[in-house]
Order: sequence, then structure tokens, then C-alpha cells
Amino acid sequence: MKHSYLTLLILILLGTFSSKAQQDPQYTQYMYNTQVVNPAYAGNREALSFGLLYRTQWVNFGDGAPNTGTFTVNSPVADNMGLGLSIVSDRIGPSVETNFNIDYSYSINTSETGKLSFGLKAGLDILDLDFSKLNLPRDLYSDPYFDENNIDNKLQPQIGAGIYYNTEKFYAGLSVPNFLTTKHFDESSIVDTSVETTAAERMHYFLIAGYVFDLSDNLKFKPATMFKMVSGSPLQADVSANFLLYDKLTLGAAYRWSAAMSGLVGFQATDQIFIGFAYDYQTTDIEAYSDGSYEIMLRFELFNRPERVLTPRFF
Repeated sequence: MKHSYLTLLILILLGTFSSKAQQDPQYTQYMYNTQVVNPAYAGNREALSFGLLYRTQWVNFGDGAPNTGTFTVNSPVADNMGLGLSIVSDRIGPSVETNFNIDYSYSINTSETGKLSFGLKAGLDILDLDFSKLNLPRDLYSDPYFDENNIDNKLQPQIGAGIYYNTEKFYAGLSVPNFLTTKHFDESSIVDTSVETTAAERMHYFLIAGYVFDLSDNLKFKPATMFKMVSGSPLQADVSANFLLYDKLTLGAAYRWSAAMSGLVGFQATDQIFIGFAYDYQTTDIEAYSDGSYEIMLRFELFNRPERVLTPRFF
């Protein structure tokens, strides 16, 4: 069984690096990680806001299973402006990809409760690839490709943008975190030129939306969705339903089209601290090789407006 895990992992990794499109990391708690995909969200919470998220995917799948960590911080810095920093570290098999971005937003009040924000994202992506970490089948041990094509600290620029609209109850956003299309491999350095082994970073389009319904004084309901589109890969559609009880406890469920079902729970531990947890059950054949995927997130805020403590934001 262990050999099956390793063989399947190698096939997935080789498929990733030989394809023409590579997906950005996915998140089940995307509703709490908006800044990573949309810079227009920076400063939107009207507080100095810190966020940490860690995702471990396909638990017990074997060494090299994907895991992702994100760190965000953002704050309003002047009238109608926000500034933030987002860091994402994504590991899968022999590769580690880390990006650092500055996020800037400018907002326009469209009504008493409505606000339209425009955002820019700029930074660097760093890629490391070490094929020695692969547990290769015996017939590939002597393949020169795996000895000569490691990548060390390859730098690539990132430039992205987004728009975000919200009221007290509704939000929607459209963004492209990176407009630049770059290749992770130099085709001229590939030993076997008959096989295309370039992995192109394509533009990812993110569409997010959600609405908060007040079912009673102590119960709120928020359906939310996120669509991720990238050329060469299937459309990813996530839908979720979350309930907020007594402005403290969040319970929810989510579905990722043709991929996973998820359970979510969150707790507003204090006025400043929110903790969230999610579990994914894969609806694909890969569930036979793993025990699902887990996410945990922490948000810490220093409030600039005391009245927000009395009515905490549900997005």
C-alpha cells in the first residue's frame, strides 16, 4: 500500500510539472482569506488585522502531500486607503513555492452603506525544486533529468489587481492575483526535448460573493461562493453555508464541485481573536489513499472603531 501512495504521488507531481497550467493553492476557509486572492480587501475590516492559515491536504497520503501556509496583515492607512502584506508558502512533493506581496486598496463610498474598492498587488514569487526528495521507482534512479534540473530560489515578479464591493450585508469581488504568465522551467535546459516539461503560471480569475441574512437576534446565515478559473484547468466552484450563533460560534458546510465536501467551525474567542477549523472529505478516488484535508486559521485584530466590537463582521 505504501508503494501505491508513492507511485500515485509521483504521477501527480510529474503531471503538475508537465502540464501547461498550474493551479494556485485552494482554501476551504476562503471567506476568511480574501486578501490572498483579492488586494482590494486590504483595509476593508477597518482595523489592524492579522491572519494565519495552515492547510494540510490528503493526510496520511505519504511524504510530499501538499500543505500551504498563509500570513496576512492589513489596515486602513488613510481616508479610503488600505495597505497590507500577504505571504503564501505552498509545498507539494519536491517543490516549495513562496510569494510575498504588498496589497494596496482605494475605496469609494457608493451609498450610506455601500463601498467599492480597487486593489493592486505586487511582489515576488520564489520557487525551489529538489528532485532528490522524490522516492523514485528503480528505473528512474539513473535518469539524468532528476540530477540536473533542480531549481534554487528562482525569482519571478507578480502583479495583480482586484475590485471588491460590500455593504453591511453583501459582498462581491473579482480579482486576478497575478497577470504575469511565466514558466517554471527553461525548455532549453531540458534533457529530453521530445517531452514538454514546462509548467506555465497562468492567470487565475477569482469571483467571490456572499450575503448575510438575520434569521433572528442571535442567529445569522451567510451563503457564500468562490469560483476559480484558469486556462487549461477545470473550473473550480466552491459553495458554503455558514451560521453565526450569538456572534460567537460559527457552524457551516461547504461543497467543492466534483472534489470535496467540508465541515467548518469557528469561534470568536475574544473581541480580537477568531479561530476557525475546516475538514475536507474528498469525493474523488484519492480519498481511498488519504484521510481527508484539514485547515486551521487564526485572526487577530486591533480595532480602530470601538462600535465594531458590538457588531462583529461576518465577512
